[in-house]
Amino acid sequence: MVSRAQGRGLNLSCDSRPRSPASERHNACMNETRLLYIVRHAKSSWDDPAERDHERPLAPRGRRAAKLLSRYVQDSQIRPELVLCSTARRAVETLETIDPPGERAIESLLYRADYDQLLERLRQVPAERRAVMLVGHNPALQVLVLRLARSGEWLEDIRRKYPTGALATLEFAVPWSEIDERTGTLTGYVRPKALLHES
Repeated sequence: MVSRAQGRGLNLSCDSRPRSPASERHNACMNETRLLYIVRHAKSSWDDPAERDHERPLAPRGRRAAKLLSRYVQDSQIRPELVLCSTARRAVETLETIDPPGERAIESLLYRADYDQLLERLRQVPAERRAVMLVGHNPALQVLVLRLARSGEWLEDIRRKYPTGALATLEFAVPWSEIDERTGTLTGYVRPKALLHES
């Protein structure tokens, strides 16, 4: 098997040189699998037509779905080290209800971000962060999953629809700075409706 270093034509003679502990940690981080949990916010309320889109809260149905998702995240031992979330109220309320572990970053960029902006933001994640959760909006999240995943049994389902409250899990064998189209594998996908039937 050809290593990534060999595949890039790098000079491997440096491997025989002594390495500092910091260098060893850096190399270990670069070689670890990355996990990306992509969550579309739960169902939001349209009760007040005059309410700004950014300020719409979760609907009762959305709150119930987010609670189901919270239980699933706990039972599945999903433990992101960093959570990136849109500033929209419905996204923040979804995050607060799921309540995953990890550092939280509520960012205005993620509210109206398109695929390219989401990809660029993910590429800025520090290499030592192995698991990241992204809470945001369609259509960008659906596009993100479909473009990043090169394989996965749920791709056709997601191509048809990425509903509110959905959670997709992607695995990458490259550092965040190198993720691109078809560099990930879709290893998990769950919808609130499916969780309701299981509960």
